[in-house]
Amino acid sequence: MAEVIFSFNKDALTIKPPKKATFVLRLILSAFAMACGIYICSICLKQMNLQNKNKFVFFEDFERPCYDTVVDRSQVPYLHYPIPKTFNRSECAGNPVRLFAIVSMQRSGSGWFETLLNSHVNVSSNGEIFGPKSRRDNVSSIVKTLDKVYNLDWFTSSSKNECSAAIGFKWMLNQGLMQHPKEIAEYFNDRGVNVIFLFRRNMLRRLVSMLANAFDKDAKLLNGVHVSHVHSTEEASLLSKYKPKLNVKSLKSDLRGMENTAIKALDYFNSTRRIIIYYEDLIKDPTQKLIEVEDFLKLPQMNLTSQQVKIHKGALSEHIENFEEVNKTLIGTAYEKFLQADY
Repeated sequence: MAEVIFSFNKDALTIKPPKKATFVLRLILSAFAMACGIYICSICLKQMNLQNKNKFVFFEDFERPCYDTVVDRSQVPYLHYPIPKTFNRSECAGNPVRLFAIVSMQRSGSGWFETLLNSHVNVSSNGEIFGPKSRRDNVSSIVKTLDKVYNLDWFTSSSKNECSAAIGFKWMLNQGLMQHPKEIAEYFNDRGVNVIFLFRRNMLRRLVSMLANAFDKDAKLLNGVHVSHVHSTEEASLLSKYKPKLNVKSLKSDLRGMENTAIKALDYFNSTRRIIIYYEDLIKDPTQKLIEVEDFLKLPQMNLTSQQVKIHKGALSEHIENFEEVNKTLIGTAYEKFLQADY
């Protein structure tokens, strides 16, 4: 009996797991626990970083102006919220401002066009800001001037300041624009500037207007004062009495040069958001053309007016001293059409 019991105990001992297996199992469990701990810590760190990032984004969103939900999202790059250094936009700070530039050539109707635009309650156009050479000596001075204008820190009699919805100026092609086209085009594109090209098809009439204006700078026909634009028919009649004599030898090349300059400008700035308006079309149907400009700048439509009066009206034969020579020179050329048009 004792032998049987002893034999049973011996068999029972043989089924106990060895100490080596227990050690391996504990090692596996420890490794698993460590892995779980590392994983949990990594998840916590990610969540903390995400929370911090969300807080930063929320702050950015809070500071950035909220766009009107009815605005076409494609127009967002052209909406600006200036923070002027010289005044506070107060209740208009949340109103977007669109930037524009009227690109033209002297005696192409740009003065008249700008007064029409400025009669809009939401538009501030500041004239020929690059007239003084110091503002266009180099690209840096040009950019500095542009920044000041588009930040609403440029003051003229046309400035609406706080509640301007569109801010801009006139820029003649010979005022540094054609000397730095690449840099200026990049600025226009980066800042979302809307470019309004205003040209005159009849370069012959433009030439007559230029020569007459140059003469009046010295003659000062109106009470000893030179004026480029007039506001009464009496003033217009007085200035139109001067008849310039054109150089017929260089006339065709002069007209061709004007046209090529306009074509080159359109090519330089073909990447910008732009609209092309011709003086002749504006004369024929000012209401429709001005509506096109208002739509281009996303402005509410208004009745736009100007006090300016056209100086040289009627046939060119009444405004050119040597018209017969001019007529013979241009007959049979591409510029013959300029002789008859009454604009």
